[in-house]
Amino acid sequence: MLILAPMLTITQDLHDRIVAHARADHPDEACGVVAGPAGGDRPERFVPMLNAARSPTFYEFDSADLFKLYREMDDRDEEPVVIYHSHTATEARPSRTDISYAGEPGAHYVLVSTADTDGAGPFQFRSFRIVDGEVTEEEVRVVTAY
Repeated sequence: MLILAPMLTITQDLHDRIVAHARADHPDEACGVVAGPAGGDRPERFVPMLNAARSPTFYEFDSADLFKLYREMDDRDEEPVVIYHSHTATEARPSRTDISYAGEPGAHYVLVSTADTDGAGPFQFRSFRIVDGEVTEEEVRVVTAY
C-alpha cells in the first residue's frame, strides 16, 4: 500500500504574494488566507488580512473581516485552503498558540519566518497540517501554474 506524504502545491505567484505580505508587515506578523474551490485542495484566491493585534509576536484576524471572508467563501463555494501568517522573531514552526487556534483541519498552515532579516533578507516558507493538536510538516511544491 502506497502512502503519500502530505504536500502543499502552490503557484509561484501565490507563494511570492504571501512572502511579500510577510515582508511588508514586518516587524508585525502578517496573516491571511488563500481560498480555493470547496472539496478541493487548490489554493487560488489570495486574501491578505489585517493583523488586528498589530503585534510582532502574535496575530489575530479581525472578527468582522473574518466573518465577511467566510460569507464570501460560502457565496463562491470556496474554503480556506491555506491559512498563513509570519513569524518575525522565530523560525517558521507553529507555536503552542498557533496550534491551539488551528481550527480548520483541512487547511494547510503556512508559516513564513522573516526573523533576523528586517523583513528584506532570506526567509523560511514552510507548511503544516494541524489536526486535533497534532502537527505534521509537509513538503511545499511551487509550480508556475496548475
